[in-house]
Amino acid sequence: DVRGSAPGTRETDLLNPTATVSEVHAILLSGGSTFGLNAAAGVVQRLEERGIGIEFGETTIPIVPAAILFDLGVVTNKVRPGAEDGYAACENASDGPVAEGSVGAGTGATVAKLLGRENAIKGGIGTERIDLGDGLLVGAIVAVNAIGGVVDPETADLIAGPRDVDTGMMQDSMQLITSPGFGKEVEPAPANTTIGVVATNATLTKAQANKLASVAHDGLAMAVRPAHLMGDGDTMFALATGTLVDDELNMSRLCAATALCVSRAIVRGIRKAEGIAGVPAVSEL
Repeated sequence: DVRGSAPGTRETDLLNPTATVSEVHAILLSGGSTFGLNAAAGVVQRLEERGIGIEFGETTIPIVPAAILFDLGVVTNKVRPGAEDGYAACENASDGPVAEGSVGAGTGATVAKLLGRENAIKGGIGTERIDLGDGLLVGAIVAVNAIGGVVDPETADLIAGPRDVDTGMMQDSMQLITSPGFGKEVEPAPANTTIGVVATNATLTKAQANKLASVAHDGLAMAVRPAHLMGDGDTMFALATGTLVDDELNMSRLCAATALCVSRAIVRGIRKAEGIAGVPAVSEL
């Protein structure tokens, strides 16, 4: 589900319920703006080598949708993920704990940029999992790189906001952008974007998976305030492994848990981040 006004994606049209492809073989989240989409080629190569993909005669075609965020210029414009990085990511994939904070697609991520990147806060990657009982699980991984700030929706605490030019204190982005006296230009597109994946072990139809991706944006908007601005390319994917078969699946309950899971992953991504190139993490303030 692509909601942002400045997205950078690959093969997302295939995920429409009306498209014929019913499964994907990997999802890639990357930094590097458009250049970062090249990393998907490495993922495709590694999956083909392992015989993972759709079989067309003697050819195996892996389906690898991808989304990128804009982090160029945080350290340098010349460090960009490429095919070799996507290949390495496949090589190092595991079912163990996922690194969080300023790693992977979260390395150059920043948030709270209403007063410019010089007054921003370090973003990052966060994860969360919710156990709904009876074996039903939902998880999320999100790379947070928004113009807006971040609020913990469960406590209403401000987690990250643009730093006041004079005092250095964090401000509420929503209050700032809607205040009558606010006249500073919001950082131009496409220097932002929050991207992520939600996954469940439930058995879902393609339409149900699309619904899950849609409500993932509810979780994004719960934590990132404001979200989906003109310089954001916010994109969320949803996956269902199908390992749990439940003819009485409560889809509404799964949707609610998905939104909560995404919001928690976003908060974790900010709290786990480390400062870089003069952009401080909240843990350093």
